Amino acid sequence: QVQLVESGGGLVQPGGSLRLSCAASGAIVGIYYMGWYRKAPGKQRELVARISRNGFTDYLDSVKGRFTISRDNAKNTVNLQIKILKPEDTAVYYCNAGGPDGDWGQGTQVTGSS
Repeated sequence: QVQLVESGGGLVQPGGSLRLSCAASGAIVGIYYMGWYRKAPGKQRELVARISRNGFTDYLDSVKGRFTISRDNAKNTVNLQIKILKPEDTAVYYCNAGGPDGDWGQGTQVTGSS
């Protein structure tokens, strides 16, 4: 188990950028998948992006080309770079270690609005 702490959320105008960071309390090198999920009001939680320990990535179709996930196994961090933010990206974003049955952060709010 690892404790996950997200940071970097906020209010951004549509078209803007921001970077979410996730710091783990322990080593993540042994965790196959690290990922970011999001939960918008009235909608189900969805996987936004995930990255394997070897660097392979998967993205939600609607964020492909705009979001980039990265991980640093030496620093035990996972980041999500968000570009060209859209209002529909508004949600609480959660860092995850090991899939839905794994460990979760407390979430960070991202709001795309003018």
